[in-house]
Amino acid sequence: MATTEHRVHVSYGVPRTGVPAAASFRRWVDAALAGARHRRVAELSIRIVDTDEGRALNRDYRGKDYATNVLSFPAELPSGIRLPLLGDLAICAPVVAREAGEQRKPAQHHWAHMTVHGVLHLLGYDHIEDAEAEVMEALETRILGRLGIADPYVQGVGAED
Repeated sequence: MATTEHRVHVSYGVPRTGVPAAASFRRWVDAALAGARHRRVAELSIRIVDTDEGRALNRDYRGKDYATNVLSFPAELPSGIRLPLLGDLAICAPVVAREAGEQRKPAQHHWAHMTVHGVLHLLGYDHIEDAEAEVMEALETRILGRLGIADPYVQGVGAED
């Protein structure tokens, strides 16, 4: 599938310094969709947020009063409506930057991981149960490997949500 078929809308609620360009997010989304064998055209939005917005979203939608790295909001379309809309991602720039430093990994690699992780959530993958986590983490590792990014779980550090 040509990457131009997917529509990825990126909006920035933070200064762009240190935050990847929209083209990088599109490349990571394409890799996640290909790795998950999602063969249909897909559309999603990615919002890059600050700590206040990330905390408010996490509090309002998940009941957790702190900013987390990535939040996924799968589209809930009425039955019978067939659109390529997968949903929305909110990625918290300060949290991603802090985690990359704590985990001693390149910031770009952590941004890629959070994007892939969020897209997989939009596709229905989860990590609540151990068996689900193993499947999701293996898929993330494979996708990131194809992007030239090391296994993010080698040291047991991964996505928070």
